[in-house]
Amino acid sequence: MPIAIAVTSSDLVLPPPGGPVPEAAVLRPPEEQPLETAVTQATLLLDQCGHLVVPYPDSLPAAYVRRLHTVRSVLESDRVALLPVALPPLAVGVLARQLRQLSVSDLSPGVLASAARLLTHYIYAGAQLASVARCDRVDVGLGAHVGSLVPGTRFGVLVNPARRLLRTGPGETPDGPGFATRMTVARSRPRPRSGEDWVTDTLAPGWRVQGVQEILPLPADSRRWWGTHRAVEFAAAIPDPSVLYQLVTSVRREECHWCGLELIGDRCGFCSAPVPRTDPAVAARPAHDAVGAPATTMSPTPTPVRTRFATR
Repeated sequence: MPIAIAVTSSDLVLPPPGGPVPEAAVLRPPEEQPLETAVTQATLLLDQCGHLVVPYPDSLPAAYVRRLHTVRSVLESDRVALLPVALPPLAVGVLARQLRQLSVSDLSPGVLASAARLLTHYIYAGAQLASVARCDRVDVGLGAHVGSLVPGTRFGVLVNPARRLLRTGPGETPDGPGFATRMTVARSRPRPRSGEDWVTDTLAPGWRVQGVQEILPLPADSRRWWGTHRAVEFAAAIPDPSVLYQLVTSVRREECHWCGLELIGDRCGFCSAPVPRTDPAVAARPAHDAVGAPATTMSPTPTPVRTRFATR
């Protein structure tokens, strides 16, 4: 039985890039679902799958975050991992899809939950915006603010793994991934039949993505995240579950001193306990052993390997 993966909005349940992938459970905000129903839903997921992993945007409204923690507290369960992710909504959906792909492998619940931080380093996320006047995700200079007033001006904003703002046009692309990715694109409105589309016609070829998947509509929370409803959001990520598996299994594993679960990186995904670093020999180990380390300290060109995928 796969580990249960849940998201906080139905528009974050993205179709798989290929092959069967377990569906994600959809949790509801407090204004749409009574607490009793939310607790019952979580109980059923735990009974069916044993553990529940919930990645959610760190921009999620405070009331919704409190609801998630309340449900976990009511259940008195250490089998629920709540993972705030500093990515745009579409990229959170892409990350959740990767976790869904890995949920049918032989990874333990603790490793799968803590792997979310590792995988975020390999997601290139951003958007094309018609205006950056209300965008607070990157530094916006006076020239860009003035440019937002000019009809037809478009801006490219990259927020992960690095932040950059540029005016879009033919041949204008930020630095992209040095490994094979597939791009997911979500729009606030259908693509025009005529004219060049910067994301699919310039950015995707410039990054040499293996394919583009179009999603309609734009995730509901994206409008608030980007400060505008006129956005084309994109996320380029590794689509191959065997490569994802290789990345996760190549990182040194630890045992959480608090809850006892196996994990990777410097923090448990379930109880949030940090990994003690009191041993000088441990502290001197390479930085790539830590999930929170920059992607540049890890292998920049992951390659497919044979993996042990088995139904739980």
